[in-house]
Formats: sequence, C-alpha cells, structure tokens
Amino acid sequence: MRILVSNDDGYTALGLEALVQSLQTLGELTVVAPETNCSGSSNSLTLDRPLSVRQASNGYYYVNGTPSDCVHIALTGLLDFRPDLVVSGINNGANMGEDTLYSGTVAAATEGYLFGIPAIAFSLVEKGWAHLDTAAEFARKIVEQQTRDPLQAPVLLNVNIPSAPREAVSEIRVTRLGRRHPSEPVVKTSTPYGEPVYWIGPVGRVSDAAADTDFGAIAQQAVSITPLRFDLTHYQQLDTVRNWAGPLCENP
Repeated sequence: MRILVSNDDGYTALGLEALVQSLQTLGELTVVAPETNCSGSSNSLTLDRPLSVRQASNGYYYVNGTPSDCVHIALTGLLDFRPDLVVSGINNGANMGEDTLYSGTVAAATEGYLFGIPAIAFSLVEKGWAHLDTAAEFARKIVEQQTRDPLQAPVLLNVNIPSAPREAVSEIRVTRLGRRHPSEPVVKTSTPYGEPVYWIGPVGRVSDAAADTDFGAIAQQAVSITPLRFDLTHYQQLDTVRNWAGPLCENP
C-alpha cells in the first residue's frame, strides 16, 4: 500500500512525525508537506509564483507553498506512482464545524479526494500536542480499517481525536459537522508608524453541539469521524433560482 502523507503545520511538526511513525509498517509512505506553518490556508493553490520542492535529511519532501500545493504537486508531477491513500495531520488543534472550510489539514486531504484517491484528515483537538500518542494510535486504527475494509469511493473523512489519555477515550462516533456562531470581531491595532492593522478575531462560540455532531462527540471524549463531500450545489434552491433568473434575459 502506498500512502501520501501531508499536513498544514509544516514538515517539522510533531504531529506529522507521530502520524508517520504510527503508519510506518502499513505500507510505503511518502511525505510531502509545507515548508512552514500554513494553518488556515484552506484549499488555496499558489498561482502567482513558482514553487520549489526540497528534500530533508529524513527523506521528507517540503514545498514553499500551501497544503493543497503539496498534494497537487505530488499527484501531478513529483511522484511516479498514484498513492492508494492520502492522509493529512496530525493537526495541532481541532478542525470541526465550519472550521473545516478554513483548515489546511482538511484541504490537503481534500486535494487527494478531488483526484479520486481516498483521503483522511486527522486532528488533535487541543493545541500543544498533549496526548499525541492517543491520536496516533487512533489514526493507525482508522487507516488499518480502511485498508482491511475499504469504504466505497469517493472517500473523504475528517477525524478529530480528544486530547486525553487513551483509557479516557470512550468510543468512536460517526458524526455530522456542528455549527459555531460567527467569529468574534477583529482586533484592531497599529504599527509603530501609526498605520492601522487588523488581527482576525477568535472563533465564535459553538451553537450546535448535539450528540450526533463532531462537537458533541468530543465533549463526550469520543473520537469523531465525519464523512465529507464537496458538492456545494444547493439543490433545494435550483428551481427557485431558475424562476428568479428567467426574467433577466427578457428584453426591457
């Protein structure tokens, strides 16, 4: 089995190393990860400059671009084979609810999914790497299960793992995405020259943490697995918009 590994925290991140070590005996691993931390980069591709790919002493490839760049380059030119699985993580912090739209970790997995390759994103919910061994253990178990009993394509799984000792993690739940309130206001400051600058504000409070959501599972010390898809079409509104758009073509 050939596994492509990426992340958004950068190729030197502890979570990436833990993920690689946990999967080491499951197949042939190739790491292509960002040179620096790219948290919050979402699915962006770098189109305004060329990208460089270098190889570290441990064999990891690193790219001066985004997580999506890394997987895209790997699948369209860097590798001479097609991976059987793309995995991303282990992220330093949760990726739940609407946060998945901004996540570089989820984006790296999504890029594999868009190429028709099964993909899984792994996140440790609390920042700081506490109990990273728990996350690594569950990441291995989930990849093993996908290997033994593959889900039918297309596969894109978003996995969040509690920052807790292994014995405290009660179960694995299959969940839907929860919801947050809108983010807090930006924090406005100024440069030493008096120019205004803005910091993006903190994330909003959780508004939907029902038992069947990712937030709900984590609150109960359970691993959350959410199957994702990226067809953004709002099918229920198609007829409404057709009726609305029709008169736009009429002559005045």
